[in-house]
Amino acid sequence: MDCSADSDNCSLYMQSGSYEFSNARAAMTSPLAKKLFCIDGVTAVFFGSDFVTVTKKDEYSWPLLKPDIFAAIMDHFSSGEPLFTDKEVLESSDTAIHEDDDEVVAMIKELLDTRIRPAVQEDGGDIVYRGFNPDTGTVTLKMMGACSGCPSSAVTLKSGIENMLMHYIPEVKQVVEELPDDIEEVDDISVAAAGSKQGNSLESLLSH
Repeated sequence: MDCSADSDNCSLYMQSGSYEFSNARAAMTSPLAKKLFCIDGVTAVFFGSDFVTVTKKDEYSWPLLKPDIFAAIMDHFSSGEPLFTDKEVLESSDTAIHEDDDEVVAMIKELLDTRIRPAVQEDGGDIVYRGFNPDTGTVTLKMMGACSGCPSSAVTLKSGIENMLMHYIPEVKQVVEELPDDIEEVDDISVAAAGSKQGNSLESLLSH
């Protein structure tokens, strides 16, 4: 478990998958997410490919929350409950190449999965493909977990991801971030990620 004193994000390695819960209502599809949202001070939960990121309110400290978060995760594993109660939710969260995707969209998704997402996931976050407008050359992505809504995510999006996609795929002209569903939640996450370790693994993206 990685809970630094100056960060509001706590990451822990777990199973495969990628999904974000921005509020307790969204967490109703996951027994583990529900347990974590029952902990006072938790504002968001994100399941990465091999980790869990928990975001807290500023006024709560990790020494106070860590025992409850750890206990909730251990209880979930020992209970034998699935990560999701709705299989369709998990399937819809995956950025997979579909048969009806054209060549450009397939290339965008492949590049995201093989070159971009692994670096972002190392910092407790993830990126989900949301669409491509061939008329404007605009790719829309959603930043999740520790990468969601923070100032450095904008730099990563423009200086790293956009440059890489434009370099390998001439049809791409710009990359934009999908607006978050809950502005107040994102404000908390923005403060959290600004003081986190994000950026260490993303240096490789920014160098392209």
